Amino acid sequence: MKKFMSRTTKNVLVVSFGFLLLFTAYGGLQSLQSSLNAEDGMGVISLSVIYGATILSSMFLPPIMIKNLGCKWTIVIAMGCYMTYSIGNLVPGWASLMTTSAILGIGGAPLWSAKCTYLTISGNMRGQKHNKKGQDLINQYFGFFFFLFQSSGVWGNLMSSLIFGQDSNIVEVPEENLQFCGVTTCHDNFTIIGNSTRPERHLVNTLIGCYIGVGVLAMICVAVFLDNIDQGLAKEFRKNKGNELFFSTFLATLKLLRDPRLLLLIPLTMFSGMEQSFLSGEFTKNYVTCALGIHYVGFVMICFAAANSLCSFAFGRLAQYTGRIPLFCLAALTNLGCFVALLFWEPHPNQLPVFFVIPALWGLADAVWQTQTNALYGILFSENKEAAFANYCMWESLGFAIAFAYSTFICLSTKIYIALAVLAFSMVTYLYIEYEEYKHPTPPVIMEDLYKPEKADLKELNDKVIIAQTQM
Repeated sequence: MKKFMSRTTKNVLVVSFGFLLLFTAYGGLQSLQSSLNAEDGMGVISLSVIYGATILSSMFLPPIMIKNLGCKWTIVIAMGCYMTYSIGNLVPGWASLMTTSAILGIGGAPLWSAKCTYLTISGNMRGQKHNKKGQDLINQYFGFFFFLFQSSGVWGNLMSSLIFGQDSNIVEVPEENLQFCGVTTCHDNFTIIGNSTRPERHLVNTLIGCYIGVGVLAMICVAVFLDNIDQGLAKEFRKNKGNELFFSTFLATLKLLRDPRLLLLIPLTMFSGMEQSFLSGEFTKNYVTCALGIHYVGFVMICFAAANSLCSFAFGRLAQYTGRIPLFCLAALTNLGCFVALLFWEPHPNQLPVFFVIPALWGLADAVWQTQTNALYGILFSENKEAAFANYCMWESLGFAIAFAYSTFICLSTKIYIALAVLAFSMVTYLYIEYEEYKHPTPPVIMEDLYKPEKADLKELNDKVIIAQTQM
């Protein structure tokens, strides 16, 4: 038993640490794109391309890659796709950024779907082995994962702030330029916001070089230390079902849309992408960079990442005592308060604490959206995990893509009103799902039903699962 628990804990730790390293690089770059590559909105458009490509890959790649390669090698290959974006930022231009953005987006859906599938399998296997509720363990694993994962924002943004803090071009924002910060920013004055000074090129290259290094380390960490717990199932699929079910697997993501529960989860999932894109794209550019300068972006986002990390860990464990509904309501009220505050706040360097309080509250809310929504998908669609998490990735990416796409075309106040409307609609559909789940609870997952072949010998498959559990 101790050996099993030790290996399971080790695997969750390796996945979490690998994502921490990878998103130390990508998360830091994403936070800076709206300010670093602001010319003609190139940075924000590259982010929109990323999530547009992720939407396309979500439709078919995750089930095919996971079932054929297993979760481990899907994660490793997808991490390589993420690395190309850092390389593209070494020589930023429309061709390099758009190409590497598309490559990253293609790898995004398999990466997140494989991670979610891996944690869900681990939770269900341990729950069945030790006679515990699988959904409680899944909540804990997602909470622990996001605790480490969200801390990547601390390290990635700390690196950018320390490196850009050495810039000799740092100047104070003229008082007359502050009038263009906050909700006064509209499409007529995008190019004249407060402090738009770009850091020196050698400092940017130094930062990107550091990001590439930690990204390579992430790939090595997962490739060497992560157990391939679904290796036998992937081999079984390739051997017996690869050709037979290729097209059904190809369309598995879209087929799951027949489930009304998934349709009701779409607004909530899209809002998750929209609120993250607002903080990393709009808040950093129109409030932080505008009023304080780009060298403050990292410090402000550290506050968000730290709060997000701690709350993710806490909510992952708290959910088994409070249930999901109070946590989702807390997140909704917190985001509502932040959006309303941003509508009326006129940012000024003399109000420095406010620049850190809002991201901290945002981190609390985002911790709920990330941990509980991921866990909810794993619980409701435990028998179609790959397709379910591919849908999660697809619809969250659509939220990102839409928000980044209209970023340079509409006023900031309009963006806030759109986000508030989506938030309200999301909570209505989510609460209806909980009502239906209360009336008709989803039955607990049975491990031998996972990856169940249509004509397979269930006893043989069950023996394989037992062997896999023993080896863990």
